[in-house]
Amino acid sequence: MSSERAELVERILGGSRALSTETVMFHAAIAEQGGLSAVESKVADYLARFGPQTPKALSQLSGLAPASITALIDRLVSKGVVTRKPHPEDRRKVLIEIDGAMMAAAAPLWDHLVKRVREACEGYTEGELETVLRFLADATAITHESTEMITQRQGTQRDR
Repeated sequence: MSSERAELVERILGGSRALSTETVMFHAAIAEQGGLSAVESKVADYLARFGPQTPKALSQLSGLAPASITALIDRLVSKGVVTRKPHPEDRRKVLIEIDGAMMAAAAPLWDHLVKRVREACEGYTEGELETVLRFLADATAITHESTEMITQRQGTQRDR
């Protein structure tokens, strides 16, 4: 790898780290407004984006251990953020569903960020935006994979 390419990769890693930190801080601020932890807020986001899910599906989406998801769902139910509903096709399962009013109340907190990202996108060509999209998809998959690896390792260590 050329030194110029290596430098670019290091800058991407540094930029990704900075973006990750700012994103976590933003999500913590949003979560705090609703009386949630950042993780509770992000699991609620999975439900907002993908619709009602089984606890197992939430575990798979988040990469978190099933026991962690169960405790998290219990907290979200007690806070009125989600409800458990019978699965329409399998009586042995439940679906976790987000409260629509809670989602609507949080939506305005996103207005500034969404507006500014749209404005930033105006400065890129369609080809550049496609590259950004590809990088985001790759980075998302790698981050999810890394979360699962850490979660599985923690489960293995607890089982010893």
